Amino acid sequence: MPSAKSSGKGKVGGKVKSEDTRSTSRSTRAGLQFPVSRIHRMLRRANVSKRIGSGAPVYLAAVLEYLSAEILELAGNAARDNKKRRINPRHLQLAIRNDEELSKLLGDVIISEGGVVPYINPALLPAKSKKQSLDSQEV
Repeated sequence: MPSAKSSGKGKVGGKVKSEDTRSTSRSTRAGLQFPVSRIHRMLRRANVSKRIGSGAPVYLAAVLEYLSAEILELAGNAARDNKKRRINPRHLQLAIRNDEELSKLLGDVIISEGGVVPYINPALLPAKSKKQSLDSQEV
């Protein structure tokens, strides 16, 4: 690149690229962790439609990131409740099935090694006697 003091012919000056000028990824521009470019490429290869807008992969990446963060937060809480530091499939299962909206979204999903949510039908529990219920009402 010619220096600004060169006496040769040609264009001198103009816009000089600094070392900090790097191309920023679309994920960074959108403030996301999920890869926007990879999702765009996968949408194009999946033949979702002939044309895919530039905002579609950003929106999809944001939705996927939100859902995964929500599930991981609930699973982390379930792991902490069980005094564990690692999230295992059981914690994912408990997190998803105890949340009403996630359970509806992932109702047909089977999580391997997830087990079942503990539930005992109230009819099978021992019935309270009337004497105990009367004693509990007295103050």
